[in-house]
Amino acid sequence: MAKTEERITGLQKAAILLIALGPEKSSNIFKHLKEDEIEELTLEIANTRTITPQVRDEVLDEFYQVCLAQQYIAEGGINYAKEVLEKSFGVDKARDVIGKLTASLQVKPFEFVRKTDPSQLLNFIQDEHPQTIALILSYLSAAQSALIISALPPDRQADVAKRIAVMDRTSPDIIKEVEKVLESKLASLVNQDYTIVGGVDAVVEILNTVDRGTEKHIMETLEIEEPELADEIRKKMFVFEDILLLDDRAIQRVLRDVDNSDLAIALKGSNEEVQNAIFNNLSKRLAVMIKEDMEFMGPVRMKDVEEAQQKIVNIIRKLEDSAEIVISRGGGDEIVV
Repeated sequence: MAKTEERITGLQKAAILLIALGPEKSSNIFKHLKEDEIEELTLEIANTRTITPQVRDEVLDEFYQVCLAQQYIAEGGINYAKEVLEKSFGVDKARDVIGKLTASLQVKPFEFVRKTDPSQLLNFIQDEHPQTIALILSYLSAAQSALIISALPPDRQADVAKRIAVMDRTSPDIIKEVEKVLESKLASLVNQDYTIVGGVDAVVEILNTVDRGTEKHIMETLEIEEPELADEIRKKMFVFEDILLLDDRAIQRVLRDVDNSDLAIALKGSNEEVQNAIFNNLSKRLAVMIKEDMEFMGPVRMKDVEEAQQKIVNIIRKLEDSAEIVISRGGGDEIVV
């Protein structure tokens, strides 16, 4: 009997997998897909009438093998994954699974660096050119990058942050050269297409993770040297939904400075978790009043929601700057109680 992968397309396999996983897990997967991908999958699911147990089991088994391969690649690279899969499933199956992955899997440059202790990496790269440091940090996790950028001399912190923010496309030849400097064995895995790294979102994630002192120094420097860039970064650094990072006392302090009409509009476009966090810190009477305002105001333009939310975010940032509230951060902020 022909194998499943020889009978059905990748789209059909994806639809079968989502059906097998059930609506709750599938909905979580949809959150990470593009709009056109969701449309294609939804149509395919709708057109899928019956799935035999054999087909379902074959698709689930293939998915399991691919997940294992991705895990092994993350742990030790392509060769390690191939070796483990050969021991588990045999040479032919291992080659087949790895082949499917390498056709679509982009193994990021500097993979070896992600397993290096940040303090050791700092000693290795701190004397490099700021552009080289920015390129490397763009490929690391926000937590690793935050530790490294916090430990750089103050005069280099803002320079590196700025270079990450304005970085767009980096030639694979340059990436390979930097990897050679770092004695990387992964240069051959770099895709020959230009690789998009850095950008404002990357530096925002790093700044949201560093300690408040480092963040403040970088932002103050950027405001002088690159005011437009600093403004763009600041708008993205703390979004309205991040109010969940505040404890109840801080939320109550923020709400004292927020106009009730702005609050109602802001909550109109927020999720249930954020709404509950706000309502739980209002008096019952005021919570009822805000809910009634939200109900009676009808549809609200997204632009108005964003403006109202930004007003509240600005209040939160102002209160944090004056040390009236503390935002739970991933960096080295120390909270004294």
